[in-house]
Amino acid sequence: QGAEVVINAVGVLASVGKQSFDAVHVEGARAVARAAREAGAQRFIHISAIGANAASSAAYARTKAAGEAAVLAEFPGAIIIRPSIVFGPEDEFYNRFASMARMSPLMPLIGGGRTRFQPIFVADLAAAVVNAAEGAGTPGTVYEVGGPDVKSFRELLDETQKWAGRDRGYFPMPFWMAKLQALLTWPLPNSLRPVTVDQVRMLESDNVVSEAAKKEGRTLEALGVKHPRSAGIVVPEYLERFKP
Repeated sequence: QGAEVVINAVGVLASVGKQSFDAVHVEGARAVARAAREAGAQRFIHISAIGANAASSAAYARTKAAGEAAVLAEFPGAIIIRPSIVFGPEDEFYNRFASMARMSPLMPLIGGGRTRFQPIFVADLAAAVVNAAEGAGTPGTVYEVGGPDVKSFRELLDETQKWAGRDRGYFPMPFWMAKLQALLTWPLPNSLRPVTVDQVRMLESDNVVSEAAKKEGRTLEALGVKHPRSAGIVVPEYLERFKP
């Protein structure tokens, strides 16, 4: 009550029990947007994800798209921000693979490591959100945000190993094999599973800012962040702890 700006940054990477994709990404987002409108908030900012697509084979992507639609139905002037993978000291990407490189003799190279990503530093994403809260961006618009570098999954793993002081070999894993492994490890807690079937499906598509978003000016620069930081400037410092 009395809030001028509401920001929804809630999401889950795996659907578990009551914290399902539908409950969190769709109904949760709808409830927050409705509450923001009813409370008289002037701005609503919703964090979604690059890859949100109602026609995707991945439930994560489908529910992210459904969540965007639910938000705009309740709060038509909402600003939606879709980031690529987000990195920072407590991320679940570089830290996860650095930990894997410390413990495992081989690193899985899902889909040949060809999937492309555009990692964005959490502080740059936060700056974009703050700018949107203060008036940047066009109401009712979906923005796609990524960092300055587009890298393949293989390149990201190479960098992670270099910064963690490791030199593991790779085990090429076709998508079908990765899905089979995910199915076989399904009973384990998500913290112990290397990957879920849904995450493998997400890896089948590039995770980068689209050409349409660039052409239409729906990018990080439009939200006032003109010089985003690359992973090479930020990540080595917090992967230091993984070195031998």
